[in-house]
Amino acid sequence: MGLDRDTDSSGESGPPAGGEGDSTEEPLIASGSDAVPPVLRSFVAAVPTPTLACDPESRAIRAVNGPAVDLLDRDRGTLTLMGLTDLGETETTVDGDPLDAVVAAARDADGVTRFEWTVSDAPTRRLELAVHAATVADREWLIVGLTDVTDRVTAEERLRSQLRVTDAVAATVPAALFQCTARGTLSRWNDRLAADVGYGGEELSGTALTSLFDDGSRDAVADALQSVYSEATGADCEATLVTRSGERVPYRLSLGPVTDGDGVVGVVGVGEDLTEASLREERLAVLTRVLRHNFRNDLNVITGFTQRAIAETENPGLAAELERVVDTAERLLRVGETSRRVERLLADRPAPRPADLADAVDEALASLPPEIRERADIEVDVPPGIAVSAVGYLAEAIAELVDNAIRHNDADRPSVSVTAAELPSESWTSLVVADDGPGIPPAERAVLTGEETPLEHASGLGLWYVNWIVSAAGGSFDIGSASTGGTRIEIELQTPNGE
Repeated sequence: MGLDRDTDSSGESGPPAGGEGDSTEEPLIASGSDAVPPVLRSFVAAVPTPTLACDPESRAIRAVNGPAVDLLDRDRGTLTLMGLTDLGETETTVDGDPLDAVVAAARDADGVTRFEWTVSDAPTRRLELAVHAATVADREWLIVGLTDVTDRVTAEERLRSQLRVTDAVAATVPAALFQCTARGTLSRWNDRLAADVGYGGEELSGTALTSLFDDGSRDAVADALQSVYSEATGADCEATLVTRSGERVPYRLSLGPVTDGDGVVGVVGVGEDLTEASLREERLAVLTRVLRHNFRNDLNVITGFTQRAIAETENPGLAAELERVVDTAERLLRVGETSRRVERLLADRPAPRPADLADAVDEALASLPPEIRERADIEVDVPPGIAVSAVGYLAEAIAELVDNAIRHNDADRPSVSVTAAELPSESWTSLVVADDGPGIPPAERAVLTGEETPLEHASGLGLWYVNWIVSAAGGSFDIGSASTGGTRIEIELQTPNGE
């Protein structure tokens, strides 16, 4: 029996260099006292991840496995002639500690010592080293595991860059921005939110978003959060924020989902202090009511005195001119009434709901003043059973269109038609109001195209009102010419849930 062929380099056994069976393997054995036990090389070679073995004193690399050769992009012969610190361009770890000192400490430490080392700056390449001392063949060695963490470092730097941009935007936007965890607790926020609630930054960490609001509106916030988490869609709500000092602040929240795959893992939101807006709306509402009251009273005075003058004059020309005064005053009174309805609509912010179109048309016609309804022929062709998605003011919109069609028609007996039909798409319904009058003046038609001037706003207020009612339900509004030469106004409304 002979000795193991790879015991050492004394030549007592094994084939000569270049002999059969050793044509590709590079020598891994150092000479003299630095002889490398074959068992060490076998041990390192058996590790499936990049690994090398070093002399604990000199840090010289003595054994390298295949994955380490691939990772370091150097052949075995070159690597076994290098020291551990020769693998990189710096002599300190990522944490700034001297590499030699960390490796030396690892020799005496219990378990594995891990650290990261930037071995190249251009391009950046970073390795994680896991070092521990081990006794192999009655001799101590440093076993070093290598992991390339460059991709992770690059991703982290990219994320940090994105976060810096996000933080800069959050600090610039004049609104409260925040992020909640999947449990609805605050995880990130900007200075504006902290200022709105009056708490320091760390005090907000882990605070439930709902806890920032009063008892009367806390459920609304919880419902909005639940909607985002369950539906993965945005949600809005208004609530009363309670500051640290106890001040109650009207607040609007707009929330959106943070998703990971198919799941919602958090919520982002924007908060807006509505104090100034609420005060402004309140003052405008008071001003509008006062002006409308005075406006109506003064016009009633004008109408009354003018009608009295008409009754007493015997001049037909003067009487005709006074009649124009009365007509103008009555038109302005109707504008005031329409403005009241517009104010109510904007304040209510109604949500769409299913409505029976035939019932809405019947309600609209029944609400017309008797003197208007009786002076026109109104033809209705609205099939029963047609459901549309509309706000609660749909009947008022239809009444406004029919009223205008009759009131502004100079024919002795105006003719108005109200027809409806389900469109071929089966998710929309068309309602058409057509007349045989002179058509809508260009100034009023321009209301819907944005081409009107400030002096023309009032004359088209009724059309604005109709357009807002239709738009609030996601519908469309179009003005055209009727086959009879008058005006054709078409409203398209969705069927509930597109069914």
